[in-house]
Order: sequence, then C-alpha cells, then structure tokens
Amino acid sequence: MGGGRPRVRLRQAVLVAGELEPAAAALRSALGLEEPFRDPGVGAFGLANVVFALGDCFLEIVSPQQPDTAAGRYLARHGNGGYMVIFDLEDLEGARERAAALGVRTVWQIDLPDISGTHLHPADMSGAIVSLDRSQPYGTWRWGGPDWTECTGTGADGRLAGITVTVHDPAAVAQRWGQVLGVPVERNGQPLLQLDDGEVRFEQADSEREQGITEIAVETPRELPGAADVSEVDGVRLRRLAAA
Repeated sequence: MGGGRPRVRLRQAVLVAGELEPAAAALRSALGLEEPFRDPGVGAFGLANVVFALGDCFLEIVSPQQPDTAAGRYLARHGNGGYMVIFDLEDLEGARERAAALGVRTVWQIDLPDISGTHLHPADMSGAIVSLDRSQPYGTWRWGGPDWTECTGTGADGRLAGITVTVHDPAAVAQRWGQVLGVPVERNGQPLLQLDDGEVRFEQADSEREQGITEIAVETPRELPGAADVSEVDGVRLRRLAAA
C-alpha cells in the first residue's frame, strides 16, 4: 500500500498464556524461530515475556507473574489467546489525535528518543489492546531487544503477514480501528485493513469468550521442516503462508 500516505505497519502480535515456557516452546517449534529476547521492562506490568523476531516483525508471548494484572484478567475471561497488536506508524501524532477525538482512552504512553508507544483502552477499541508506536529511525524496534534498539537486527526467515480479530460487530470495529490508524476499510466479504506489507481482518464472534485475536498469518520459507499450513499455538490459529 502507500499512495503517499504515512506508513502504517503491523510490527508485533502479542499472545497471553498462563504458562509461558510451554507456549514459547510451541511457537518456536512451529515456525523455526531463534532464541527469544526476554524484556525485563514488562515486569512493571506484572508480566514475564518472550519476543521472537520474524523478519523485521515480532511475535511476543506474555504471562502474568502476579495477581490483578490486565493480562491475568484477560486470561480469566478468555483463556490463552491473542492479546495485543502493535502498529508502527510514521504519523503517530495524527493517530493519537484521531484516537482522542473519537473518545478512545489511553491507558499507557511513553516517548523515548528511539521509540514511542501508546496503548489504547481495549473497551474503546474492541478485540484487543491496540498499541500505536513509532520507531526512530523507522524500522528499528526497541521492544525486540538490544539488537533492534536504534538499529535493525536479523530475525528468522519470514514475516508477519496479518492477523484476524474476532468481535461481535466486525464492521463497526474495523471502522474504529481504521479511523484511528488512518487506513480505509475494505469490504470484500469481510472488513479488512490493508496496511503496508500486512493486513488486519475482522470476523464475527459467536460468544464473549471468542473475542480477540484468533489467527496470526505468517510467511515462512517453503523448506521449513515439519511446518503445518494451519496449526494452533496458545489458543490462536497459526496460518503459514509459503514465501514466494
């Protein structure tokens, strides 16, 4: 996509698990991922995590380590599954302004020299915690660890191609996400946000427990041994697309 508008990329999908290590091992095995980065900074949220680099995008798993965390409350309502999506936007200020104009609450915000982040309230966005981030220089990614802080590292072969978000009103939620991100909604059977090198699809949920990120699409090498086209990791469908 493009057409002169500021870039909006899907940079990181985040899962939540009651037990971190089994979920991390399953994800790593399914995609042939390398050793993850463990970010001590998420301890401020009462969490432990692993972050895997896939191309220049990332897959993260978080797990509560203390009572009364947002992730723990999500687990109690939904079980293991998709939890957060992080976008890398060139026009972060514009997205923050659009969110505020729509009455979307910010639950956490940080501005550092090399990255900025803004977590939006999931009750106002629906489907997941949406984080509006901006990397500086664009393409770096502090959340990926030291190899990505103010520089670009090397991840496993592949890329994060898309996510599917399951909600009660896909059209309305897609419209809200699109308004905040500054991306038009495409409707070809189901609402879709076509981003730069990725996409977000919205599907109908049949129950409260089904709501959330229900599928992650990843592009991986054809020769990846033992990789199934569709598998399940941590309560989320993992759809593998062969690299062209």
